[in-house]
Amino acid sequence: MEAVGSKVWFIPDGYYSSISNGKLFKSHEAICVLNTGKKDANINITLYFEDRDPMTGFKAVCKSQRTNHIRMDKIKNDKGESVPMDVPYAMMVESDTEIVVQYSRMDTSQPEMALMTTIAYPLK
Repeated sequence: MEAVGSKVWFIPDGYYSSISNGKLFKSHEAICVLNTGKKDANINITLYFEDRDPMTGFKAVCKSQRTNHIRMDKIKNDKGESVPMDVPYAMMVESDTEIVVQYSRMDTSQPEMALMTTIAYPLK
């Protein structure tokens, strides 16, 4: 199958909470990537904020004909910086080949944990 999707995706509602009551499931976010193409997807992620300059240099790879769940609590940018906690932000996900992007948030800040997921917005 040829690569499907888009090369640029937007996720306007990011929030990495410092509160996590989960023992088995820790609160986290993930950019879920599907690459149906025959070449690896090199991914760059930029974070945008309400009150500060963007953070750049977050990189990941989604292998050819595979998926990659990029955990936002584990990724660091090229300066060694992590995604800040308790700060609303948005994301731009750029790839050198077409991919499909979905966003998920696991919220375990309360005993009744919640999972939210949505398709990202593709730029055509």
